[in-house]
Amino acid sequence: MLLKELTDLFGVTGHEDAVRAYVKAAAQPLCDAVTCDTMGSVYAFKKGKNPNLPHVMLAAHMDEVGFIIKGATDKGLLRFDCAGGIDARVIVSKRVLVGDGHVPGVIGAKAIHLQSAADMQKVLGYDKLYIDVGAKTKEEALKLCPVGAYAMFDSEYVEFGDELVKAKALDDRVGCLALLRALKESAYEGDMTCAFTVQEEVGLRGAEVAGYRVKPDLAIVLEGTTSNDLGDVPDHMKVTRVGKGVAISFMDRTSIAHKGLVRFATGVADRCGIAWQYKQFLSGGNDAGAIHQSRGGVPCVTFSVPCRYIHSPASVASLRDIRAQQELVLSCLAAMNTECPVQKQ
Repeated sequence: MLLKELTDLFGVTGHEDAVRAYVKAAAQPLCDAVTCDTMGSVYAFKKGKNPNLPHVMLAAHMDEVGFIIKGATDKGLLRFDCAGGIDARVIVSKRVLVGDGHVPGVIGAKAIHLQSAADMQKVLGYDKLYIDVGAKTKEEALKLCPVGAYAMFDSEYVEFGDELVKAKALDDRVGCLALLRALKESAYEGDMTCAFTVQEEVGLRGAEVAGYRVKPDLAIVLEGTTSNDLGDVPDHMKVTRVGKGVAISFMDRTSIAHKGLVRFATGVADRCGIAWQYKQFLSGGNDAGAIHQSRGGVPCVTFSVPCRYIHSPASVASLRDIRAQQELVLSCLAAMNTECPVQKQ
């Protein structure tokens, strides 16, 4: 399955090489031109037959959260820090793969039997954790995994339950998958650029360059987003709900969606019978935060797949929601041929 292939790839933020190679090869036969910028983002351009329609940019980020090596102890244990936001509570005892050689390792901490009473009252920070790759000395560890090497979660793609999937990097390989499907199946008659961006997880950096470079008339951002739908959580705090459809954002911490695009997207979803929900808690941010501020401003809207346990090795999403995201993108693009709320500049 294509989603498995995408989530299995090594693509920690700042080291998206494998994902970049994959999407370039997949996009090449589906569009008129594939290019890259100096940051490493990939652009797949399809020339439209109607020059009066707006230039649409679809954007999804290739990078995933992970780790970066910053040294080693005399005993051969790697010291590391996060690349992207990862709560230290979810990483102890997790398996990782380090560097281009995918050296296997385990994130460890002092055994609970040896921790002090104070340690037990708090979450151990990155300064108290290490990656064990089986090395016996500092020199051996750094030869295997030099300073600056990246590490990703070693996590198996698993489909389970009622069309659920568990994997790393669902944020945002689900969006990359949606872009590839749009390149293959879109009925849009205007110019379209699919931007596979880098370094979203460390500040929307690739998207800032992409918005400036592409100069779109409007942008649709395809994301994986937080779901907080389990446990004793008030309804208004649940952000999104897994299995209830694609999430449409009206606002988050980095952008306010274009109201016309939100009304347009919800109307298309209702007409086409596509399951959707609002992202109802104003958390997080995504590439729209950078794109909407580029050049003279770009109207943006974001369609997200709800993900439980996001930014962990065991993120969980619904395959139905993933399909709903793709169907909404394709349906919106088709509808824009006759009723786009944003005009060509």
